[in-house]
Amino acid sequence: MPLDTKTDIKSLYGVGPAKARAYARLGISTVGDLLCHYPRRYENRGDVRLLCDAEPCEKCAVLLTVATEPKVSVLKGRLSLLKFRAYDDSGICEIIYFNQNFLKSVFTPGTQFRFFGKIEKKGKNYSMSSPVYEAYFEGTELPPLVPVYPLAEGLSQKQLAKDMATVFGAADPRDIGDPLPENIRRANSLCTLSYAVKNIHRPDDFVSLAKAKKRLIFDEFFTFALGLSLSKSQNSLSKAYPCPDTDVSPLLSLLPYEITNAQRRTIDDVRADMAKETAMSRIIVGDVGCGKTVCAAAAIYMAVKNGKQAALMVPTEILAIQHYNDLSALLSKLGIRCELLTSSVKKAKKSEIYASLASSDKSARTDVVIGTQALLTDGVSFSELGLIVTDEQHRFGVNQRALLSERNRTSHVLVMSATPIPRSMALALYGDLALSLIDEMPSGRDRVDTFVVNESYRDRLNEFIRKQINGGGQVYVVCPAVTASEEDDEGDLELSDVDDDGNVSKKAPMKATIQFSEVIAKTFSEFRVEYLHGKMKPAEKEAVMLKFARGDIDILVSTTVIEVGVNVPNASLMIVENAERFGLSQLHQLRGRVGRGSRKSFCVLVSEADGSSASERLRIMKTTYDGYEIAEKDLEMRGPGDFLRASESEDIRQSGGVRFKLAQLCDDTGLLNTAFAEANSLIASDPKLSLHPELRSSVTKMFSPDRSVLN
Repeated sequence: MPLDTKTDIKSLYGVGPAKARAYARLGISTVGDLLCHYPRRYENRGDVRLLCDAEPCEKCAVLLTVATEPKVSVLKGRLSLLKFRAYDDSGICEIIYFNQNFLKSVFTPGTQFRFFGKIEKKGKNYSMSSPVYEAYFEGTELPPLVPVYPLAEGLSQKQLAKDMATVFGAADPRDIGDPLPENIRRANSLCTLSYAVKNIHRPDDFVSLAKAKKRLIFDEFFTFALGLSLSKSQNSLSKAYPCPDTDVSPLLSLLPYEITNAQRRTIDDVRADMAKETAMSRIIVGDVGCGKTVCAAAAIYMAVKNGKQAALMVPTEILAIQHYNDLSALLSKLGIRCELLTSSVKKAKKSEIYASLASSDKSARTDVVIGTQALLTDGVSFSELGLIVTDEQHRFGVNQRALLSERNRTSHVLVMSATPIPRSMALALYGDLALSLIDEMPSGRDRVDTFVVNESYRDRLNEFIRKQINGGGQVYVVCPAVTASEEDDEGDLELSDVDDDGNVSKKAPMKATIQFSEVIAKTFSEFRVEYLHGKMKPAEKEAVMLKFARGDIDILVSTTVIEVGVNVPNASLMIVENAERFGLSQLHQLRGRVGRGSRKSFCVLVSEADGSSASERLRIMKTTYDGYEIAEKDLEMRGPGDFLRASESEDIRQSGGVRFKLAQLCDDTGLLNTAFAEANSLIASDPKLSLHPELRSSVTKMFSPDRSVLN
């Protein structure tokens, strides 16, 4: 079979309708999609050790010779046990497999195998349970790094490996076309695409893997930059309803406080944009609590004041309700009619809202609608939508915010992000939008005291948790993983562990939300403990967050799905486990979940890290509270990847925004800047990519289903 990236995945031997459906769950329908399905980690089987040198309960590879005939015994419940012994120069190991009697003919005495798994030691005896095995013969070259892929129901690692082998065995990977202009590739010392694809799936060593990773990350940045440039060009031509009456003093006079200078600058930016016939396309970036919502309220007021409607879209129902309660209370004083539209709104009420939004009678129609993705349903149409606001920009992405504006092409667009980000990074990532940075916090907000501790402080930390809850507060406990039982990858190598020079770093084992919540519930049996993670159904997540907001949960054990979420003023303690696994900006966002009410609040970062880089990051968190200063430090220390790393929430992954596969692992800011510079240079010479159809196709695929960037 010739290597054709457009070949249907069902053409591969052994991939029938059921397997094709399983692949479809991963977004794979062609051979090209399969080649772009990159490993998420690697088993380092090339590091072969003697039994005596193996770390206890850590995965490693050993080269053993089978010593005894395998014996099968039948246990209760139809469970069978196959056991034999194998040895190397340092000792003898008992190998055990469950319900795999067919292996009896595989392991004959005298044959050698490379086993990979956890080795347990009791006294002088070693044992391995169900290790991966590969036959070894003198002179055999076994792959040193074995990929482990993201899976979907109906697929196994074995199936992925077999299908990848089929593709790579069918044709020379050098036949893969390379859309990157040769002069750009050579100028930036990048490997060929064929080399990158081969070595991301089958790396010869860490250096080869690093080269492949660098090239593929560059491609993602470069393609993204091309799309933003095209989108920006398109935005500059878009027409919108002008809003010449930009006096917002009646609104600001209702506020019980003076707005900051940064808020005033931002509102002036919006006023100037909305007064024009060219559509505003602006993003407001600022720290949690900096007052972005007031700026959005000013934009909404201007739209309605000039006879138009406004829509505010947020990612969750709880956040929609929160915004509705705040904004409707303020805007109603100015005679502005607001409605809330979410999936849980009753059918009759929805029909009423639909009719009022579409009404041409200004005295009867809804002025402002605040809602979730329910605003994107087919039944929603507007009479004169003059402004679209999206909150938590990173939760939607370029495409989804485009869906609403695509249907309302004469609307101004304002998006907001609660992630402080360096200006250089913001201009790169939001290059299709004008930028307003709110870099000043309102006065009077109490600082969240931050501490860094290790496991030796666990007992004292537990007492501090009790003190907070007994005093009427609530507690967040954040873990980096969802569950430890999904796939035991402890000791395996992640792509993020390999730097550009092929050097490898390892992290401490992760605490998992589900398992750790059980530990917390047992430790604090007198309190109400629940967990939350992104793989739960949206309705389940909403229900848990609502309970926590109402005060019906004392301790919420969660992943970073709560990084940006509902306001819980009563939450007074944030605990982050494995804090070294998070970037500074992410830690700052988590810290921002507490200290939102009148209670004195605290953030405790728990870490066993002893590396200089991790220790320095945690030290910065103890002493620095300015979000932009933290973001600059994060960019300096970790590169741009941390700003691209999406939440693990399932509804966010499905939201339709641009998805970076590898760029989120980038720790080289220079690579981002270079890719954007090269993209801007290319667009200057070929504004529509007419001379580069393959690049144009890559942009279309990345930004799909939003084709507007290429119109």
